[in-house]
Formats: sequence, structure tokens, C-alpha cells
Amino acid sequence: MDDVHSIKIEPLGESIYVKPFHMTYIQNGVKKFWDFNVVHDSVSVLLFNVSRKVFVFVRQFRPAVFFNSIPEKEKYLVEAMNTKLPLPPIEQGITLELCAGVVDKEKSLEEIAREEVLEECGYDVPVKHLEKILSYRDSIGIAGDKQTIFYAEITDDMRVSKGGGKPEEGELIEVVEMSETEVKKYLERGDILSPGGFAFALYWFFENKKNIYSCHCS
Repeated sequence: MDDVHSIKIEPLGESIYVKPFHMTYIQNGVKKFWDFNVVHDSVSVLLFNVSRKVFVFVRQFRPAVFFNSIPEKEKYLVEAMNTKLPLPPIEQGITLELCAGVVDKEKSLEEIAREEVLEECGYDVPVKHLEKILSYRDSIGIAGDKQTIFYAEITDDMRVSKGGGKPEEGELIEVVEMSETEVKKYLERGDILSPGGFAFALYWFFENKKNIYSCHCS
């Protein structure tokens, strides 16, 4: 996971994942423009293992997070000239996240979420066990894609593989288990290497699953 090297950063040409657009419009009589990317919508799942009273997350290296940990004045030198500057520790690009995936199939969101849980975390979760928390718009300044978060309770009996994603698609994912105490300490840091939906889902759990929480996590 931490063995990342031979890093090269350069301007993006064509991409199968990101499509940039330039939009012009008139708002209240003022001509404006905006640049943005079109990306896939996505799903994520907050997993709580009731057998051992732990949350199940994934950990992986995110190049965009790593790049944005570079000091601002150095970042654009790297971008413009691929300058060999001292880079931050690789750990600054490794994030703790909910199990997640993009919506790129003609299937329901629940079915896609179920497949992602199986691929990334190794749990075979029936679709009926997925509870929708909410859908919201993410990266509203640059993308505006829709993110849908689900919640599922799992057991050790549901685990059918070690997970880890699809290596043939370049995925290298570590499955991480954390207790309620560990999760709260992580959130209390105030500056975490996790997306906003990660924190929201956990606060939702603590607020809306109090009966389950007191039963399983006491």
C-alpha cells in the first residue's frame, strides 16, 4: 500500500474518466462562464459488523489527495515543468473511506453498491439489507456529480472473500476495521484524510442508530 514511487505529474490529455467542459451563460444580465468536469455518479456504503462491533472501511492511495498535499507555491512548479521537488510522505495521499464505486452499469444503485461491497470488502450483502441514507451533490464547484450513501449491517458469516478490489483494474485496497472508540478519536482530530461523506455517514449512524448502537457497541 505504501510502496509508491517513480511519480511523474503532467498535464492531462484525453481521459476515459474525466471530461472537461466550458459553459457560458447569462445570469441576471451578466455574462458568465464556468469550467467543470463531468464524472460518473457514485455510491458508497457505511458497513457495521454486528458480529464484532466494528465499522468496516477501505484504505487506498489517492493521487489527487497526494498532489494537493504539496505546498501551493511548489504545486504549480511541479505541474508546469515536472520539476523534481521534494515530495510529501506517501501517507498524505492514503485515505480512509467508505466502501464505494462509480455508477457505470445499467443496474440499480443498490445492486451496484452490493457489488462494490463484495469486491472491496469481501462481504456478500443482500440488496434488501441496504438502507439508503441520502443522495447529495458532490464537488459542486468542479463536477456536481451525485453521491448516494447506503448503510448496511453485516456479520462475519457474510464474508466470502478477503476483498481488496480488482487488481486487474488497478485497484489496491486495504480493508480496515475500527471500533466505535477508534472512529470517534479519528473524527475528533479535526483534520482527517477522508471525504466529507465519510464523516457525514458516521455522524448519521451515531444520531439515527442509537438503539442499535447501544445494543452492539456498549
